[in-house]
Amino acid sequence: MKWDEFAQWGRQIADWGRDYHENLRDRPVRAQTRYGDIAAQLPKTAPEGPEAMEQIFGDFEKIVMPGMTHWQHPRFFAYFPANASPPSMLAEFLVTTLAAQCMLWQTSPAATEMETRMLEWLRDGIGLPDDFHGVIQDSASSATLAAVLVMRERATDWRGNEDGLNGQGRLRVYASAEVHSSVDRAVWVSGIGRNNLVRIPTKGATRSMDPTALAAAIKADREAGFIPAGIVACTGGTGTGACDDIAGVVAVAKAEGLYCHVDAAWAGAGMICPEFRSLWAGIEGADSVVFNPHKWLGAQFDCSAHFIRDPEALVKTLAMRADYLLTPGAEDVIDYSEWSIPLGRRFRALKLWFLMRSYGMEGLRNRLRNHVNWAEDLAEKLRTHRRFEIVTEPVLSLFTFKLTGVDSDGQLAFVERVNNDGRIYITQTRVGSDMVIRFQIGQFDCTKDDIDTGYNVLCELAEAS
Repeated sequence: MKWDEFAQWGRQIADWGRDYHENLRDRPVRAQTRYGDIAAQLPKTAPEGPEAMEQIFGDFEKIVMPGMTHWQHPRFFAYFPANASPPSMLAEFLVTTLAAQCMLWQTSPAATEMETRMLEWLRDGIGLPDDFHGVIQDSASSATLAAVLVMRERATDWRGNEDGLNGQGRLRVYASAEVHSSVDRAVWVSGIGRNNLVRIPTKGATRSMDPTALAAAIKADREAGFIPAGIVACTGGTGTGACDDIAGVVAVAKAEGLYCHVDAAWAGAGMICPEFRSLWAGIEGADSVVFNPHKWLGAQFDCSAHFIRDPEALVKTLAMRADYLLTPGAEDVIDYSEWSIPLGRRFRALKLWFLMRSYGMEGLRNRLRNHVNWAEDLAEKLRTHRRFEIVTEPVLSLFTFKLTGVDSDGQLAFVERVNNDGRIYITQTRVGSDMVIRFQIGQFDCTKDDIDTGYNVLCELAEAS
């Protein structure tokens, strides 16, 4: 492909993107294909010669698009959003065009220095103290793994990386059952082992970790010869929006000398609104915090904001300083590859710069406030309908409910019926032993009309069941 052809197709794809987003409401939210339908249309071997871009793009529309679930659909009420606002997409176009590998300051000074400043903007925006320092990770899973690795190294007196875990004693990490499954993965990838992830009971309507039970579990482990390493708390857990008592958990962590990491992957974006910060009161005492601007805030995936009180501990855990990675004469610069597990790094900060400048913080706050208000209103409407029962109350823009008169299999069948209908997309979760229906509002361009459509679809299909 020559560059004039690149420019022609760039314009054509931009136009296609505009039409795609403007007409998303006409498409079913979830892909309606069966397993294997897409693969059956793809040749088993790559072509030996070049093919025309017209043919390639035509096949994209014919083969790929029917198999896509539309995460940018305004009636995507499943999981958490992976939003892509227009300015962040344009920034990604520039990042892709520049194609820089931003692992070191010297490999693109603008990327490093902008990352520092954009994380300061975000830190201030969500109300964290200025002694937190930020780095962009690809996902909250990576940030949580990095935090667990720091826990491991601190607990082994920094011997884990050098000597391994044999002979170090059995380390323990503490969390409730409401944390994301990435915590389980971090514990076993780190070598600590999932059997050493201690589940602390929860209490109250917010399903928060019980600090008294946490302290008792740590005490019992010490007496049994285990080595407590750290605690992972959550704000806005994935299943029901569970929010730990951060102040209480932090107090236990400090009393026991343990590292405390807070996973606020989705809900952290909501903290740009000061009125929501009571959900993580005490956050200033945590050792690290993560939230994903690529979820609710509108940044193109992937972009995870990881804030650390002591960057030196993170660097000591992760940095590899081969000669070919040194920047002679600039030893004091930040090389963010030393703050993350991958060496290679994309220029993710640019989309944050475009996003926050294009909407302004107040514009972003207003969108999130709308989502929260709409979720509360929808929960109230469902509460008064004879076929529905609210199970967990709204936490920000997430709540759960169930169809009355059916068991867990019936809840799953209803979810599948809704998703096969195509007008909205929802998912399920478990509360205790019961399967329930999960509804979250967060797509960047959804409107009150989309929420009303969601309510009408739920009612229509519930009455027909």
